[in-house]
Amino acid sequence: MLATLGPPPCGDDWAVEMKFDGVRAVATVTAVSVNLFSRNCADITAEYSQIAVGLSDIDAGRGVAIDGEIVAAATGLAYCVFDLMAHRGAPILRWPYLERRQLLADAGLESEVVHVAPYWVDAGGEAMLEVADEQGFDGIVAKRVTSPYLPGRRSPDWVKTALLNSAEVIVGGWEATGRGGLRSLIVGAHRDGVGLVFVGEVGSGFSEADRRRTLALLRPFERPTSPFDNQVPDELARHARWVEPILVGTVEYREFTPNRRLHRPSWKGFRAGIDPSWVTIEKLP
Repeated sequence: MLATLGPPPCGDDWAVEMKFDGVRAVATVTAVSVNLFSRNCADITAEYSQIAVGLSDIDAGRGVAIDGEIVAAATGLAYCVFDLMAHRGAPILRWPYLERRQLLADAGLESEVVHVAPYWVDAGGEAMLEVADEQGFDGIVAKRVTSPYLPGRRSPDWVKTALLNSAEVIVGGWEATGRGGLRSLIVGAHRDGVGLVFVGEVGSGFSEADRRRTLALLRPFERPTSPFDNQVPDELARHARWVEPILVGTVEYREFTPNRRLHRPSWKGFRAGIDPSWVTIEKLP
């Protein structure tokens, strides 16, 4: 089940969860197997074997189907579970959200790598956004307390509100894949007294068609050397193809870090009619 984008709804018929930044995964745990599936239904059990082992150690979890997010944690990976779709082998998709959540809390799924994510009822959306911002989450997801679980559907009963900034950046190159495709854009901004400085790489926000179109746009502007006046990290520069710094695009990102890097940027597209000299670090929130 997927959420729609929008401002946080208000009222006592909504519950609020934190929005995680990770890999969405559904887990099925039976008496004979544990399987993890990605959002596009690919089997990712082998890729996240640490999570599968953690689920297999939970006797109380047999006969369940659960939904959650695999995230980075201090001890490695963790599976933050926020919904229950089957319990003791029986589907509970039509149960209201609050009843599924209560059953999830009582199911005994907690382990070293599996955690049941908290939720809040009667909490103001704007206040919870402030909490999410203070604790470093991406935003919040509000869920109607009476809502059923609708697999594969993007429902207005779940509303996602992200904490994002938006800014213009200058494209100075791209990181090439092994086959010469586009893995990420290498971007920068001007800084007084320094010149064009590297502020990060942007690898999300593209469809495959977008990547092909972006490469076609960049290739006529290729140059042999980096246009940046500071050093691009070696692991990125090793696979870089450089371009003249004349193209400007928009990114959304979580924050601009103290070491002057975009944190979790996503590409939104090129901007026509923007003079690159106007794109400065001072304009990055």
